[in-house]
Amino acid sequence: MYSVGIDVHAKRSSICILDQNGKLHKHLQVRGTWPKLMQAIDTLPRPFAVCFEASCGYGYLHDELARRAASVQVAHPGQLRLIFRSKKKHDRVDSRKLAKLLYLGEVPQVHVPNVDVRGWRKLIEMRQSLVSKRAACKNQVRAVLRAIGVLAAPGRASLWSKKGRAWLKDQTLASSDRVSLDLLLVQIDLFHEQIKLLERELEKIGRGQPAVQRLMTIPGVGMRTAEAFAAYVDNVSRFAKVSQVGSYFGWVPCQDSSSDRNRLGHITRDGPSTVRKLLCEATHTAIRKSAFVRSWFERVMRNDPERKKIAIVATAHWLTRVMAAMLRSGEIWRHEDKKGRPRVTASGGERISPPEDTESRRAGTLSS
Repeated sequence: MYSVGIDVHAKRSSICILDQNGKLHKHLQVRGTWPKLMQAIDTLPRPFAVCFEASCGYGYLHDELARRAASVQVAHPGQLRLIFRSKKKHDRVDSRKLAKLLYLGEVPQVHVPNVDVRGWRKLIEMRQSLVSKRAACKNQVRAVLRAIGVLAAPGRASLWSKKGRAWLKDQTLASSDRVSLDLLLVQIDLFHEQIKLLERELEKIGRGQPAVQRLMTIPGVGMRTAEAFAAYVDNVSRFAKVSQVGSYFGWVPCQDSSSDRNRLGHITRDGPSTVRKLLCEATHTAIRKSAFVRSWFERVMRNDPERKKIAIVATAHWLTRVMAAMLRSGEIWRHEDKKGRPRVTASGGERISPPEDTESRRAGTLSS
């Protein structure tokens, strides 16, 4: 089988073909968009396997190449140090390195979900982007008020309620401040309507997903957190253990171990940041709603207020593993067994329970 490495760009691509012995068979330069690239792929000798880096549009490329190649592997660009840390970076060189990694079976692969899940993820990320933009506009409104010495609305009224809006309208401001304030409020309303439109579409998708409904049985986990987790996990069976899901979402600490030295640092922050953010928010709510989750959180915090952020991250990590175990076993949230012990198990009897003291000390190295 031939090994084909492709360095893909929007209007120009490089193709390297290695034969069955790993020797260079042919090198092609394709000038044109992706349809031209597919035409060049159709001329390659068969059978062949393909490798390319994940980038914008990698799902479309994967689907198109899967119709033509015996196998398609999408490489994680952040783990290709052979390429992005190279002193000589060139399209021809990069495509040959990809072909060599494919020939040697050393490609750091990424999971490619189907087109429906990719669309689901796109809506989730679009909503999160709009929420961030709306929050930025609200902060700018507060900045305009603070510039004239107003720190908050009178009483306990919210600035974004009807009473708060009426109060903002009655404020005496300079013309420049009034124009800025009016424009910001218009943008906030626009973002709010767009967010509601996206949420209606997401709810249609979520109601048809048993995994989302199952995850929502956890105290503090709502529709937005459950759908994001389910969309990015996609198929939980692709993880050998539920602990690998925590690593996938970047909850585990960085590690520098050599000989008798073992240093643990901040969490890796790998994977989708949207899921980590939503899980942290859900953790705050779960701590308030569930005595069991709160006891777990307090155990990690050790009555030390300075460890609150560490405990929040550790609890979010634990909840991540619990959610993965629920998806794997098909169970709903159960925090106790007949003996009052935590019991949320995965297939094969793997128990997800609070950590022992050694793991609590390990959680002390985590940071938000």
